[in-house]
Amino acid sequence: MRSYLFRRLLLALPVIMGVVTLVFLLIHMIPGDPVEIMLGESALPADRDSLREALGLDRPMPEQYVSFLWGLCRGDLGVSLQQRRSVTALIREHYPATLELTFAAMLISLIIAIPAGILSALRQYSFWDHSTMFMALLAVSMPNFWLGPLLIWIFSIQLGWFPVSGKGDLAHLMLPALTLGASMAAIVARMTRSSVLEVLREDYVMTARAKGLSETRIILKHVLRNAMLPVMTVVGLQFGALLAGAVITETIFSWPGLGTLMVKAIQTRDYPVVQGCVLVIALSYVLVNLLTDLLYGIIDPRIRYESIRD
Repeated sequence: MRSYLFRRLLLALPVIMGVVTLVFLLIHMIPGDPVEIMLGESALPADRDSLREALGLDRPMPEQYVSFLWGLCRGDLGVSLQQRRSVTALIREHYPATLELTFAAMLISLIIAIPAGILSALRQYSFWDHSTMFMALLAVSMPNFWLGPLLIWIFSIQLGWFPVSGKGDLAHLMLPALTLGASMAAIVARMTRSSVLEVLREDYVMTARAKGLSETRIILKHVLRNAMLPVMTVVGLQFGALLAGAVITETIFSWPGLGTLMVKAIQTRDYPVVQGCVLVIALSYVLVNLLTDLLYGIIDPRIRYESIRD
């Protein structure tokens, strides 16, 4: 297991460096002069020079890159141009809210999707199967910026069951989490159904039935453990997608997370904050994928052995 862990960490390092490099180049790939975009064309030359020096844009590119890496190692992502506060402190304040929303969305989607996918596979071509797959297709086709206002109109304005926006108790979390997790639930349900159907056709399942084992024991012991491996991959990838999708959902529901912080920073042209938010979201995506790989090795030891032989 240690060898497998070490190999995965080594493979993740180039990806992390690539992400860090792309985020660093973000402010340099903006068309035109970033300082002029921030201050406007009517800004005085002295103000432009002062901001350029504050951002370190007056130095050579390699020197800026080394300085960025050194600051990143120390946890220093710069200072917000609008709030005059540390970007690291701002992210530390808003990131827990994003994680809370993301985990809630993932939990809701898994509670709905996995049982629905399993039942669809066990009752293939039944009314339940067709209804579930239709709902999954409908959910995956709905963008967050349309589903969110629809849920607000139905459950907040018409029925008055949940608050319209903001962060507070569990009631404030339900609609944003459902909006964010709907597409993931659809994808996981379809993948669960497909994976369970594939495993049900395997010879060892037929052998277990021939031995007289109960259907419940076959499903729980033989089918689900093998069928969940592809589902885990989708869940890991979708968790990163939830972090990125939280930007729109948080804006719709005024949820005080990283997405709301980044949108406000874009509107005010606070590029150090944008840089920090994009970096945290991207690194979170890489970390989730790494943890998914490690969990793969724990559930199925064959993957560890194949990795070592390769």
